[in-house]
Amino acid sequence: MRNRQQDNLVWVFGYGSLIYRPDFAYLERCPASVLGWERRFWQGSHDHRGVPDSPGRVVTLVPVKGGRCDGVAYLVDHDVFEYLDHREKNGYSRLNLELQFGDGQVVEGVVYVADENNFAYLGPAELEEIAGHIKGSSGPSGSNADYLLHLAEALREMNVQDRHVFALEALLRAD
Repeated sequence: MRNRQQDNLVWVFGYGSLIYRPDFAYLERCPASVLGWERRFWQGSHDHRGVPDSPGRVVTLVPVKGGRCDGVAYLVDHDVFEYLDHREKNGYSRLNLELQFGDGQVVEGVVYVADENNFAYLGPAELEEIAGHIKGSSGPSGSNADYLLHLAEALREMNVQDRHVFALEALLRAD
């Protein structure tokens, strides 16, 4: 299907909870990567893993020269964006980026990224501070710690190495 172009079909790249909780209809699911970006727990979550007065921390992508973020690409009908735009409403914007598949094929896809200019951006901090923040946060979608642990588990199942995620997981488990 990756070779066939259809006007109403779009690839969407998931690098956080979309990896382990794709609660939307899709036609195809494939491991994929975006180059020049890395996953970081720098985005606030006021609506899923935290609350307005006490946001949790979730992942976003940040540009990193030579970086790579591994995740999952989903081939979806364009109608799915009504749901995804609502799910990712807390500061994320759609970007069109190149998605690289394991066979070397590159396609354009949609990636939700929360940059430093959005209202919920928390930005970088020491890993211990981020881990402590995650440990103490919870929201309508559950604990922030569960989000981190599910993401780490999903990445391991995909044989993906992510130093940032695994370092935070180790700190969370050490407490």
